[in-house]
Amino acid sequence: MNLDDLEELASEVRAAGDSCPHCVRVCMAASCQSSGASPVLARLTEQLAGRDDVRVKSVGCMGLCSAGPLVEVQSREQAEPVLYESVAPEDAAEIVESLGGEPVQRLRCPTDVPFFARQQKIVLENSGVIDPEDINDYIAADGYRALVTALTEMRPAEVLREIEISGLRGRGGGGYPAGLKWSTVAKMPADQKYVICNADEGDPGAFMDRAVLESDPHRVLEGMAIAAYAVGASKGYIYIRAEYPLAIERLKAAIRQAVRKGLLGASICETQFSFELELRLGAGAFVCGEETALMGSVEGERGQPSPRPPYPAESGLWGYPTLINNVETLANVPAIIRRGGAWFAGIGTDKSKGTKVFALAGRIENTGLIEVAMGITLREIVEAIGGGVPDGRKFKAVQTGGPSGGCLPEQFLDLPVEYDTLREAGSIMGSGGMIVMDETSSMVEVARYFMEFCMTESCGKCVPCRVGTHEMHGLLDKIAKGRGTQDDLALLEELCEVVQMTSLCGLGQTAPNPVLSTLRYFRHEYEERLAGNAAPAHGPAAKEATA
Repeated sequence: MNLDDLEELASEVRAAGDSCPHCVRVCMAASCQSSGASPVLARLTEQLAGRDDVRVKSVGCMGLCSAGPLVEVQSREQAEPVLYESVAPEDAAEIVESLGGEPVQRLRCPTDVPFFARQQKIVLENSGVIDPEDINDYIAADGYRALVTALTEMRPAEVLREIEISGLRGRGGGGYPAGLKWSTVAKMPADQKYVICNADEGDPGAFMDRAVLESDPHRVLEGMAIAAYAVGASKGYIYIRAEYPLAIERLKAAIRQAVRKGLLGASICETQFSFELELRLGAGAFVCGEETALMGSVEGERGQPSPRPPYPAESGLWGYPTLINNVETLANVPAIIRRGGAWFAGIGTDKSKGTKVFALAGRIENTGLIEVAMGITLREIVEAIGGGVPDGRKFKAVQTGGPSGGCLPEQFLDLPVEYDTLREAGSIMGSGGMIVMDETSSMVEVARYFMEFCMTESCGKCVPCRVGTHEMHGLLDKIAKGRGTQDDLALLEELCEVVQMTSLCGLGQTAPNPVLSTLRYFRHEYEERLAGNAAPAHGPAAKEATA
């Protein structure tokens, strides 16, 4: 398949869609399915049976998860599509009757509000628009154009150059320059190289990668194939936890479809480039998000981290050079190749280019998935896009970066969201989880909850993490129950430093972050809980706050 073939197919699919006066899109991502989208889709399909003027589509995440099930109607007569929220099966008949006429006002979800208006979508540009199980729908949205262009019109070095110019940094949390990592793998002399997509998303409150894979799986496959061409790899793996059955199902379908179209497999686009792709299912171990532990799991071994160097780019999977990027990083690649690295570099800030996908959760009005330009402030995300804290309560803190991140108080709401600024404030970007807490949340309990998570998820290979997280959790539990002393608080701080400095991998090295940040900004809450000065426990536990 060449560019002309691809454009011809895309034109045919677009023409078929344009010939239909109405399109009804039903969000069938996991979030909407959990709130009852399947019966809504079934009822709409039943109501529209026999009509050739309406197309019903299952689509991916539309973003506003707290308002699901979501249904969007696009008609020729209307300049903008109409979005409906909290749709029930019994609403189907009224929606069908409204096609071509006045929208159903009682179900209408305004789309001129900041939640939608202030987003800038690159990774999520197709989410909620295309059918994730139909490769033709993806192709009609310029899908695989970047891959075909790269294979037929660009040398691998030119692809690498565009990634370097873009300034794309790893979206898995570390923020390592993607172009530098790709170039390192490309320079390694080896007969075999691998590309791995890290889809082992395990942070509490995070669902960014899952939503992308459920909504636009071909985008990730295309990004992986382009990366493989650039670095000289011929084999790839998507490492995804088995707890994501819908994403797995759609990835499997996407791989089969891409192979049938000649866009994966042998001699892609009738070139000498071949790329085979497989899924590897993880059992849900948080530590397998660390790249050396992930590779061990792919190889069939127990998922435990290994000392570095050597780094995976030099000696990775089965000892061969291996490129590992997370879902969001790879999902940016097709757009960068289509539009150019300079275009991407023009978005965001000097040191944090492009956009970032965040999962908003916790005590916030608009729970859901958003994509915003780097450099936006926390206040814009929490108050404008997120709609602020519900029930008239006050904002207390926002945690970024999951268990590896920190909790930032109100004084940081005007902080630009960038890799370096968040790190300086005591947190990290992480993969994109963002949990908002209100005045009822106890920061001691928040720290205890995340330390319990890290303690449970520790693989146990190194003593600082295995023993240190257990001891820190014990001290936090003691303090939270009002039985701690000043000596316990001092010991907790000392342990944080030891675990941070001596643990083998990122899980242990960053496990103290929630404790350190809450001690830094909410120390008075720890002091109030100490024996002889214990205040009554206030508000729900952190586990509830992260629900």
